[in-house]
Amino acid sequence: MRFITFKHKDGQKLGVRDGDDLIDLSRVSPDLPTELVDMIRLGPSGLDQVRTAIAKADRSARMALSDITYLPPTTRAGKIICLGLNYADHAAEGGHQKPEYPSFFMRGNSTLVAHEAPILRPVVSEQLDYEAEMVAIIGKTARHVSEADALDYVWGYSVFNEASIRNYQRKTAQWTIGKNFDNTGGFGPEAVTADEISPGGKGLRIQTRLNGEILQDANTSDMLFDVAETIRLLTECLTLEPGDILVMGTPSGVGHARKPPLWMKAGDVCEVEIETIGLLRNPIEDERL
Repeated sequence: MRFITFKHKDGQKLGVRDGDDLIDLSRVSPDLPTELVDMIRLGPSGLDQVRTAIAKADRSARMALSDITYLPPTTRAGKIICLGLNYADHAAEGGHQKPEYPSFFMRGNSTLVAHEAPILRPVVSEQLDYEAEMVAIIGKTARHVSEADALDYVWGYSVFNEASIRNYQRKTAQWTIGKNFDNTGGFGPEAVTADEISPGGKGLRIQTRLNGEILQDANTSDMLFDVAETIRLLTECLTLEPGDILVMGTPSGVGHARKPPLWMKAGDVCEVEIETIGLLRNPIEDERL
């Protein structure tokens, strides 16, 4: 199933895509959550309830995707854990060796931006870069999980554009500040349950297109640390909880590595597409004080 979080005059809603239509779950089953994390916490029984709701949805519960205002799949993730340098070619273009251990860092929910909403170039920097990334969404509590069992803990997948402010990223060895500007984390448009995606999201083409030009073009099988290994490594150290988000790193072709560097600017449109998961589109605008 393909869940979409969207804005309605009554507030936030949760729907399921059916072709070019969206089924508003609140119309057919008002007791179901309107927040993705709450839906995930219901476990398999929640998905069963959604299937039942979809089966009885009539025309009054349907709306055209073109008529909705998207929200990020969630802005209530307990943890947003990102991987840096997770594709060998991307590590090399930045002058880094292949890492022996993932470069983990965190993002905040306040950075997230919905499909079709603007990513903002901040007033303090012109160095706004793009990064196409796959998201794995955790479905149940995980601690000391083996690699063999790790994918059982994945609820689903989504698409991320981890827009980064490069000069601020390099002000500190830990990268975090350059990755946490408001309205720079494109996320969506859908959260797709794991049964619709190849195991671990492997073997999928991943692209960035800026104003229609392909700038990143790779395959998720090129990740140095795949989803299963990442979950094993993280749960050696901490507890992953339902709704936590793993942002799995970007391939080569980012703007800062180009000569001259290529920064996103107001008026641009950036698309990140991952095969079978979806296409995330964000216009670029300047931050206004």
